[in-house]
Amino acid sequence: MNITVYSTSTCPYCKLLKDYLNEKGATFTEKLVDQDDNAQKEMLSVSGGFQGVPFTLIENEGKKETIMGFDKGKFESMLGSIGKV
Repeated sequence: MNITVYSTSTCPYCKLLKDYLNEKGATFTEKLVDQDDNAQKEMLSVSGGFQGVPFTLIENEGKKETIMGFDKGKFESMLGSIGKV
């Protein structure tokens, strides 16, 4: 499973999400869209033009799921379904 978190260096919700994922023991890659133009372009492509952060892409067994914002319930469901909780 691959988790990619698109965030900015100043976003408080991004920090909450990253802290949450760390607490759950989930490994993730962070891409700072305010410092990396390629990461920003990638996020816009994956998200269908959504520009808000945090934006998370979860790839698991060939399936791609996206989560806009820090939706704790959706993360609980996703991480629980793959045995990370």
